[in-house]
Amino acid sequence: MKFRPLHDRVVVKRVDSEEKTAGGIIIPDTAKEKPMQGQIIAVGPGARGEDGKLVALDLKAGDKVLFGKWSGTEVKIEGEDLLIMKEADVMGVIEA
Repeated sequence: MKFRPLHDRVVVKRVDSEEKTAGGIIIPDTAKEKPMQGQIIAVGPGARGEDGKLVALDLKAGDKVLFGKWSGTEVKIEGEDLLIMKEADVMGVIEA
């Protein structure tokens, strides 16, 4: 991908949710909620602190994360639906 986010922003690709419930009921696309999990595709260099120094981000490309339902701005880059959001909008990293 030829896109680099600025400052403390990250690019997230949503991870598809299950198409069946625990009971085996298939959920149609129109009834699905958008997943609140994703994978970090790209990160910016970091934000400037009050002293003017660059503060690096804690996130890195490849991290699986949880974010708020209404977080970020939806964009389409190279035909892919992605989200651009600030690092602060990410609630946490999912560790294996």
